[in-house]
Amino acid sequence: MTTYLDLDSWPRRPHFDFYRSYDSPFWDVCATVDVSALVARCRGEAGPAFTPAAIYCSLRAANAVENLRYRLRGDRVAVHDRIHGSSTILRPNETFGFAYFDFLDDYADFEVAALREMAAVKAGATLDDSGGGRDDLIYYSVLPWIHFTSFQHARRSDPDDSVPRIVFGRYRQDGDRLLMPVSLSIHHALADGLHAGRFFEYFERELAGLHGLP
Repeated sequence: MTTYLDLDSWPRRPHFDFYRSYDSPFWDVCATVDVSALVARCRGEAGPAFTPAAIYCSLRAANAVENLRYRLRGDRVAVHDRIHGSSTILRPNETFGFAYFDFLDDYADFEVAALREMAAVKAGATLDDSGGGRDDLIYYSVLPWIHFTSFQHARRSDPDDSVPRIVFGRYRQDGDRLLMPVSLSIHHALADGLHAGRFFEYFERELAGLHGLP
């Protein structure tokens, strides 16, 4: 279900109006998250696949931050009750396609659907952007080759684009921990540093608790 924010009573209305007119309103932050527990679980017997599991944990975190469920629709702000994921998937021929993952509470159901979608995209040959009209998404990319410290996305000029972007990089050893760089890109008319901080706090909590994972 999608509702609309009452902008007149929203405390951030001045900030919304301020950043709404920016030519480049997205802002980006990179941080590392501890994936030690998740990697250990994925390497265990009958453990989950890492990429769907990481996306699932991050979607749980993102859905818990209301501002990350806000989307621009002209002069209105839509509020989704649930957001889902779309990720680039590498193909054997070194191109990529787009996969779409509905966020399901039960991880087993989520992983079955995600792995089926990933396999279909890998077997495809076209750059199918059939979900491009949806705004109840977070766009994901995975760069398992790079432990990056910053990231900048390619974007077309679209004043109504407000879909957050999340990128996972290569995790590496840091003492007794495995740390993975994560880039979060969000529209400043809809969310500030506080909301990004909450996302990373909740994401690390999900990665440590592995809620719902086998």
